Amino acid sequence: MREKGLQWGMAGLPVALDAPAEQFRQALVDLPADLELLTAAGITRVGTWIRPMHQELDHRQNWRLHQGRIALVAALLEDAGLRLGLEYIGPKTFWSTERFPFIHSLREARELIAETGARNVGLILDTYHWHTAAEDAAALEGLTDADIVSVDLNDARADRELDEQQDLDRRLPFDTGVIDLDGFLRAITVAGYTGPVKIEPFMASLAERPVNEVLTQISGLLDRAITAGADAAGQR
Repeated sequence: MREKGLQWGMAGLPVALDAPAEQFRQALVDLPADLELLTAAGITRVGTWIRPMHQELDHRQNWRLHQGRIALVAALLEDAGLRLGLEYIGPKTFWSTERFPFIHSLREARELIAETGARNVGLILDTYHWHTAAEDAAALEGLTDADIVSVDLNDARADRELDEQQDLDRRLPFDTGVIDLDGFLRAITVAGYTGPVKIEPFMASLAERPVNEVLTQISGLLDRAITAGADAAGQR
């Protein structure tokens, strides 16, 4: 990676926040060794998603579980010099499938992070979840670079209503125009965001195309997004 002039944007957190107690305890025991590998590779950010529902734990119980576990994990990460990003999941078709809905909005995610008391925990902002949570650019006002760990850019299908969008069936950025990417990019540029940006469309059709062709298209879309963000912020 270094020889090619590349660096890691972020890695996945090797701990499931909602795992059974014994599994979670073992993951904490194993975490220091995992962190040695991550830091040796030059990784400074890790991320995971918050499962937005539970069949048995109500909202309050699930909140307490996540608050305590995130604080424990964040302390170990901070000692290793790593930041933790948390991603909320927006589609109603997902969070409504079990008895007790849980965090599925930016406001809730920020409240949970604040209550952990951890200084190295922030958001993974995904335009798809931001859109399906019925949020707009105004919801992003006041965010700073310290609040954002990673950014995902996606578009949504034009033939589905907001509450019909499926988590694992998205579109490439700027494809349909359903998601206000310009407003989103303006907001994170104004926030001074300096971290990694990736595309995560969950499109099976991409796997059927030549890899280099897909990478060229994705690279072009990322360049377009960076330019759009800078232009939008300049016009603010």
